[in-house]
Amino acid sequence: MRHGRDNDVVRRRYPVILLLLLVACGAQSGAGEGPVFEGTEVVVPATVPKDEDLEAAGAVVGTIVLEKRNIFDLSDPEENKWLYRWANRLHIVTRDPVIRNQLLFEDGDAYSGRLLEETERIVRANRFIYDASVKPIRYENGVVDVKVTTQDVWSLTPDVSFSRTGGENRTALGIEETNLLGRGQLMRLKWIDNVDRTSTQFDFEDRNLGSSWVSMFLRLADSSDGETQILSIVQPFHALDARWSGGGWVSLDDRRTALYRLGDEAAEYRRERDYVTGFGGWSAGLRDGWVRRWTAGYVFDDNQFSEAVDPTLPAVIPEDRKLIYPFLGLEVLQDAFSTTSNTNQIGRTEDYFMGTRFSASVGWADESFGADRDALIVSATLNLGFGSLEKTALLLTGVTNGRREGGDSKNATTSIRAGFYHRQSEKRLFFVKLSGTAGHDLDLDNPVQLGGKSGLRGYPLRYQTGDSKMLFSVEQRYFTDWYPWRLFRVGGAIFADVGRTWGENPIGEQNLGWLKNVGFGFRFAPTRFSTNKVAHLDFAFPLDGDPSIDSVQILLEAKRSF
Repeated sequence: MRHGRDNDVVRRRYPVILLLLLVACGAQSGAGEGPVFEGTEVVVPATVPKDEDLEAAGAVVGTIVLEKRNIFDLSDPEENKWLYRWANRLHIVTRDPVIRNQLLFEDGDAYSGRLLEETERIVRANRFIYDASVKPIRYENGVVDVKVTTQDVWSLTPDVSFSRTGGENRTALGIEETNLLGRGQLMRLKWIDNVDRTSTQFDFEDRNLGSSWVSMFLRLADSSDGETQILSIVQPFHALDARWSGGGWVSLDDRRTALYRLGDEAAEYRRERDYVTGFGGWSAGLRDGWVRRWTAGYVFDDNQFSEAVDPTLPAVIPEDRKLIYPFLGLEVLQDAFSTTSNTNQIGRTEDYFMGTRFSASVGWADESFGADRDALIVSATLNLGFGSLEKTALLLTGVTNGRREGGDSKNATTSIRAGFYHRQSEKRLFFVKLSGTAGHDLDLDNPVQLGGKSGLRGYPLRYQTGDSKMLFSVEQRYFTDWYPWRLFRVGGAIFADVGRTWGENPIGEQNLGWLKNVGFGFRFAPTRFSTNKVAHLDFAFPLDGDPSIDSVQILLEAKRSF
């Protein structure tokens, strides 16, 4: 879908009238135009046969052409301005090897339209790439030339952000480079101040270490209440037909954690966690539209709890846990993906899984391994997709996990999430979300919470706590053509949330039953910066709850979804 038109009238108005404009724009219907770049759309020449014909003819890949577009399209008069020209000159465009390392084909390989589509999804997943297209451009004498087109975004950005959700503020200051010297590496230095702690954090990530599919991630964080170190080196199943994976990671975390009553801190404890795992995986690859993957590994998970340092709060200390166990996992995955736009993003190509995916893992912790108990550790996830996101679609996710100790279930949760999408027009989408969690004998450090960014936008952060919950949300989403300074796209939503928790708060507080709120909000989706998040500005009005809470909650945050 192309949304590049500027509305001069709108641009001169104050944002407070945006909601009315959104409704008006949303009333306009139109057929979707499909995903495009900010510049010229990539089109397959009519002289190139269809994928199925090329594959039937035994065509092979010939020349692979890379077209790497800079941030702004200077052939567009709207973007041929001094500031945008300056930005293009300062930006280092992604280097050729970074893109070529992520291609699932090379010259001389048998042509496969499926591999071109999968490559698009892989390249598009990079934060420093706004969009990607992989298309055949020429066919002659059994040889297909392929063009890979990418559009960069500005990768070096000051990380200055302020967010507010559930009555609590979060401030972040720092600098982030997501495409270091055009090599696809991420480096970030950040200071964060939120309701829980103040932290200084350094991150480094290389998703193609040494021109391979190995991904490396490092985090070092020094916080007011402890410190965190994370190192991960993993070769994932990078593609549907990938045959193996392996790696491991180490996480060392020391921090203070609070328990809440109606959004206020009511107790606290200190948690020191050492987590180490290593694994290897094998697959026969893609067979008849399905993938089966086996994984085996070993986990060391040591959790030690003690009193925190705040003398004004009572200490409620969870039971120490030391789980050491081997595990075996299975994943079954269908080759079923869909591409759309104006769904959870604004004017951006979006990739969705629309088939069946099932994964399960079973492990056994034993005192003979060094664990402090014998336990069966299980987890399973099921994803299902139905319909079409261009019309009406239903996406389902179910997750269950927990332990079996001494014949009883421990820290067991079963969660479901259903997302219903009904596209009313190019500019309007109706969205319904139903989610629920049922818990049994939960660990004290694993509460079920609602409020603020965890759901129920009209209520303080962590307002309700229990062992089970349910949340029902409806949204009328609006996508506009408003494109201020050609830097971000604008949308909006009208919403209502209904939810509650069940079970007692770990500190004994009873919840307040069903809670409801209504509200409206604005959405701002950057198009030229290395983030795939959407900025939310929501105004939510609680209809129930404790009379002391504010009559309106203002939420300002960045999410990966509309």
